[in-house]
Amino acid sequence: MGTQPTDYGSGTESHETTGDGAALLEELRTAIGRYAVLPSEEALTAVTLWVAASHIQPSLQHAPRLAVVGPTKGCGKSRVLDVLHETVHQPMMTVNTSPAVVFRVIGKNPPTLLVDEADTIFGPKAGDKEDLRGLLNAGHQRNRPAWRISGPEHKPTAFPTFAMAALAGIGDLPDTIMDRAVVLRMQKRKPGERITPFRSRYSVPELHAVRDRLAAWLTPLREAAGRLVPEMPVEDRAADTWEPLVIVADLAGGHWPAKARAACLAMTRHEAVQDEQTTLKTRLLRDIRRIFEQEGNKEALRSQDLLASLLTDAESPWPDYGIKGLTAFHLSALLKDFGIGPANYRFEQGRQAKAYARNQFLDAWARYCPAPPQPAPATGHEFAPVRPAQGKPPAPPTGSLPVGPLGGTAGPKPAR
Repeated sequence: MGTQPTDYGSGTESHETTGDGAALLEELRTAIGRYAVLPSEEALTAVTLWVAASHIQPSLQHAPRLAVVGPTKGCGKSRVLDVLHETVHQPMMTVNTSPAVVFRVIGKNPPTLLVDEADTIFGPKAGDKEDLRGLLNAGHQRNRPAWRISGPEHKPTAFPTFAMAALAGIGDLPDTIMDRAVVLRMQKRKPGERITPFRSRYSVPELHAVRDRLAAWLTPLREAAGRLVPEMPVEDRAADTWEPLVIVADLAGGHWPAKARAACLAMTRHEAVQDEQTTLKTRLLRDIRRIFEQEGNKEALRSQDLLASLLTDAESPWPDYGIKGLTAFHLSALLKDFGIGPANYRFEQGRQAKAYARNQFLDAWARYCPAPPQPAPATGHEFAPVRPAQGKPPAPPTGSLPVGPLGGTAGPKPAR
């Protein structure tokens, strides 16, 4: 059905490969777009090529992750996994799968792992899913086995981890996953955006037919795919992640080599901007923690006072943020993703003002900018014990502002 491309890195293909492969990818792209609204045309191209790449993964050196993330429920993340389940090579859903099972099914011809609710694996309540988390981190690159004691003789055994994986969840996944992933940032559909309902009785047979034709086209080309060294528009880890998708595009020919590289550039640049925003938000959390410490860790700070303290740091990005520097609106928007917001607060002498409660920040500080560990106390007499500050501490204000992270428990109350 196709012959091996001979021009490595140029995207030039033989006539046989160009015809069937390019048309089949177009058919797959149309089918995916029928059931899910993707965030961009480049994202739809990327998903199409990722699905196709799963059919040549035994010959790949890297197994790119597909991170399907969204800010809330109802963004279509699970629907994307439904479509992937019917089109990728040997799918394996891992929502409730034991890590021991996953370790044992990955071999020379690994399944394509599909992980829904991935935020529960990497979140603070992951618990006993640590082994699965480690497998997903390690399996991006070939020859990164996980060693376990196994069998009745309790021998050290190397379990392969190399497998492509799509992970869907609310919010960003850890950097170890996002850096190795093609990232789809899903959004809720607008009122005018329509999709075809996914119904097993007719959707599954249609998608299986496309899947079977993909396998028939690409399976004989695995050896050729393993020898390809395509020219990449990006470098380093981004190139490792996108190379399998570009290889498939070069095997297909037509306009696909150009589309694949354009999608690669657009989506990696978008993620670079997201990384800059994440870094900026982490800087904001650190600066606010410093300000609270300078103010004696008060229970709350007025919004205008917190903003003024941020703007007085000439070496920070806040005086130059936006057009006229950081504003109260900007501050609220940057902190919104952490579940932090201002509320009315009653201060001394009954005065009310918009303010930020310190307890709202405790969860975000612990997750995104944990304080460095404190040195162990000295065992000898080298240091005198720290004496408490003299004088009567000021009475903390009382008010109606929530004093705990949204969706969580309140943090510790200051001593009185």
